[in-house]
Amino acid sequence: MGRYHNFRSWEPAGGICRSSLKVSILLHVLGLGSQIFEPRLVRRREVGDMGLIREAVGDTVLTSLWVFSVATIGTITTISAAALGLHTKSSASLLLTATVLSVFILIFSILSSLLGGASFNPATTVSLYSAGLKPGTSLLSLAVRFPAQATAGAAGARAISHLMPVKYKHMLRGPSLKVDLHKGAVAEGFLTFTICLAALLIFTKGPRILLVKIWLLAMATVGLVMVGSGFTGPAMNPANAFGWAYMNNRHDTWEQFYVYWISPFMGAVLAARIFRLLFPVQKKQKAKQKKA
Repeated sequence: MGRYHNFRSWEPAGGICRSSLKVSILLHVLGLGSQIFEPRLVRRREVGDMGLIREAVGDTVLTSLWVFSVATIGTITTISAAALGLHTKSSASLLLTATVLSVFILIFSILSSLLGGASFNPATTVSLYSAGLKPGTSLLSLAVRFPAQATAGAAGARAISHLMPVKYKHMLRGPSLKVDLHKGAVAEGFLTFTICLAALLIFTKGPRILLVKIWLLAMATVGLVMVGSGFTGPAMNPANAFGWAYMNNRHDTWEQFYVYWISPFMGAVLAARIFRLLFPVQKKQKAKQKKA
């Protein structure tokens, strides 16, 4: 049997499995949290109340930083496009936005690893859990982590609202409903379903090069944001949506709960189910997971 390592180092009997390590790093992207479970890999897990507290603290730190940072992408893109002489709505500007987002994703995947698999997106965490790719996660841990992420989202939104220079504050616009309630719920659920399914496919079945995976995920995200801009913002991240709703005193409304929490969770679970329908877990693998 292989040696035991902490969450940053998995090692099978024959040494470190580089491909599995790359996949594990990618699963931190966009708040996907802990690593994919590999039957031949063994890791030390923290359990009990202290483990839950550390997970919640890690999520709080990462989510607040993400909501703070992602709000600056529009400003960074605008400044960079002006410096390069690009039109703000051109294809080149969209590629620039995807590039900035790719850098953010890479940075936050590293931060997530350093924080023990912290997550900043409740929807993608639910998707991984439903797909059976987070065996160490329980409903109790989700119940503890989601409020922490929501609170951190509000903290991140408040911080960037205070620190953003006045000339760029008009660019700080969080997700907001632009259609009727039910149409918005369907749109947000569909967009979250799409990004979760895309993430699962990219991480597990996509190209083997790490940077290419990140680039594909960034392009998918930018494309979905464009599609959903006339419907819900969109958020595709309940914690981010809650943070900006809190800033606008809309965090305790049925609209916020229905459109930006219930619908994304339904979309995330559906994405996981379809992924498992397309790529079912082999019986031998299930047996090995139970033994592990």
